[in-house]
Amino acid sequence: MSLTAGIVGLPNVGKSTLFNAITKSQVEAANYPFATIAPNVGVVKVNDPRLEEIRKRIESEKVIPTTFEFTDIAGLVKGASQGEGLGNQFLSNIREVDAIIHVVRCFDSDDITHVSGRVDPIDDIEIIEIELMLADLQVVENRIKRVEKKATVDQDAKQEYNMLLKAKEALEDNKPLTTVDFSKEELSLARTFHFLTLKPMIYAANIDEDSITDANSNQHYLRVKEYATENHKSVVWLSAKVEEDLSSLDDDEKKEFLLDLGVEESGLDLLVKRSYEILNLRTFFTAGPKEIRAWTYKAGMRAPECAGVIHTDFERGFIRAETFSYDDLLKYGSEQGVQEAGRLRLEGKDYMTRDGDIMHFRFNV
Repeated sequence: MSLTAGIVGLPNVGKSTLFNAITKSQVEAANYPFATIAPNVGVVKVNDPRLEEIRKRIESEKVIPTTFEFTDIAGLVKGASQGEGLGNQFLSNIREVDAIIHVVRCFDSDDITHVSGRVDPIDDIEIIEIELMLADLQVVENRIKRVEKKATVDQDAKQEYNMLLKAKEALEDNKPLTTVDFSKEELSLARTFHFLTLKPMIYAANIDEDSITDANSNQHYLRVKEYATENHKSVVWLSAKVEEDLSSLDDDEKKEFLLDLGVEESGLDLLVKRSYEILNLRTFFTAGPKEIRAWTYKAGMRAPECAGVIHTDFERGFIRAETFSYDDLLKYGSEQGVQEAGRLRLEGKDYMTRDGDIMHFRFNV
């Protein structure tokens, strides 16, 4: 399934360096012929150690990881909500993403000037969040004008109008829409507007290379971390420069490079993981002699919907899913061992897929 996180940031914070690292790390299109990759989109593999463990127990020609999309959102400067910079293009692009990754500068450098003349990550965060709130407020005010009169005679319009008033009050008070106590129905309605401050957000604290071994020694990062905690947001630290260096290495060289730095995972891998968490994404697997493959799905999806992630025909003609868990494969050593232990299940249309399920779909179209 195609979900994407939009990368935003003020000029000279490392956003372009990070996106360059992402595009250099991009998957080979040969394995994903269905994906048309636009210039401002980077598609990276999701590193999942379970794939190799499955391969040790189920013989297959190749292993294909699932992927995640990052979109480079250009034009976000102070005044973007009023059309400054590439404001209109920015607003159009950012409404399409599922989550927002805000790259925040957490390094000092005399060689790289800051648009404000000084490094202040909290100030940077607030500049961007104000622009997002102002953009949402414009949408809310315009919609209120259109629905206000109808709300006096139509129940659906009245519900929408009440939701919009709640949103307007919060935004005028400089509060993002994630802080509003919407009812379940109001929240569902609000999501149809693709409000920017209703999207989940991760702060990507771009630290200097010297801070990598101990991010907590970086005072800028500590401030971002504290701010994120207070505002119920996620934060990941990384060095965009190091990620760019890593992007030109093969997997073995990356492991050695990270080992020399004293870290276990790259910042990009951490960013993908955190994006999965905030978007409530999970992974199921298919495994056969030709390929073992990971697939992304949203938590709560049922077996036919997951079949549809592979191909719409699989969902349309779904009969059943032969299913066993990754843990059972590890426990019993092989697919045959799983079957002999009676752990292979036949799941129907109401089965809610679990993370780590290994599935073979039966369908008829």
